[in-house]
Amino acid sequence: MRRAKRVGLPALIMTSLGFSPAAGQENVAGLENPTAADWITDVAGIRVGHFTYADAHTGCTVVIADGGATGGVDVRGGAPGTAETDLLDPVNTVQEVNAVVLSGGSAYGLAARDGVMRYLEERGEGYRVGADLVVPIVPAAIIFDLRLSGGVRPGPDCGYEAAAGASAGVVAEGNVGAGAGATVGKMRGMAMAMKGGLGTASITLESGLAVGAIVVVNAAGDVIDPRTGRIVAGARTEDGGFADARLILRGEAPRSRPRENTTIGVVASNARLTQAEATKVAQMAQDGLARAIVPAHTPGDGDTVFSLATGTLETGFNVGQVGALAAEVMADAIVRAVRAARGLPSLPAVRDLPGAGRPSNPGR
Repeated sequence: MRRAKRVGLPALIMTSLGFSPAAGQENVAGLENPTAADWITDVAGIRVGHFTYADAHTGCTVVIADGGATGGVDVRGGAPGTAETDLLDPVNTVQEVNAVVLSGGSAYGLAARDGVMRYLEERGEGYRVGADLVVPIVPAAIIFDLRLSGGVRPGPDCGYEAAAGASAGVVAEGNVGAGAGATVGKMRGMAMAMKGGLGTASITLESGLAVGAIVVVNAAGDVIDPRTGRIVAGARTEDGGFADARLILRGEAPRSRPRENTTIGVVASNARLTQAEATKVAQMAQDGLARAIVPAHTPGDGDTVFSLATGTLETGFNVGQVGALAAEVMADAIVRAVRAARGLPSLPAVRDLPGAGRPSNPGR
């Protein structure tokens, strides 16, 4: 019997494992115990790769499902930027996904998926349409980071590099891949915002069920630790505290720019699910997003969650359990994303604020 494994919201140990300007990747372990995994890659068959620009705050992240996985998606934000989401509707024909791309660059960043498709086609991975022809199924979603990146945006070569560097091991977190240009807490404008980022988390049960999440946190709202109710990152006050989005919503009109905020992510499990069930898991995973980000799913956010089910585990679970765990690891990954982030000269991160994480006043 395998013991249930859980690494819950660790104090991050930021250990640099190398930087390659050519691949644009930085590997960072965000664990109390660097030998223990707590990443979406704990789901067998899932690999993750990043491309991060060395001289601009943007990049892309690729989640590859080796051999394909049943896919679903749930889009709740009012300003999404996506590709191939209609294909994941359970009433449609294609059931299997080969990879998911999360990218910076606004709508321009959707071009990164072209490089991922090229990578998969070279390896014969995709929907077979002839003896020697495949069409890789690669849904994608983007965040808006063009102001921070200076207009730089990921393209096909970036997607290819991310896919070529994908591994089933350590997943870099923080200012990497699609999280390089992410920001949070923008309800008092960018001058009072904080650095967002990319995070991942997972849980494995004794039954063998494994559920993981990876998420890019670029929210207008605050990030709140659901376990404590404390603000972890968010809109700041002039004296260095947190303004608290819940209080802002009851007073001044939020100043975040519309359509420039989004949290996008992927949840994966080894459960054997139908496409309708995978879609339900994606819907339930959005609950984790709403627990950890206040407010969420606003007209100015493009919040999108993809779901992948590799299908290697056939018994010992039910769909409701998978979805509930997906919500839990999604919330954990969101908190990890901002804790792993590194600040920029005009944009502090959690680690830069001594008072960050103190109890907040929800105004109730």
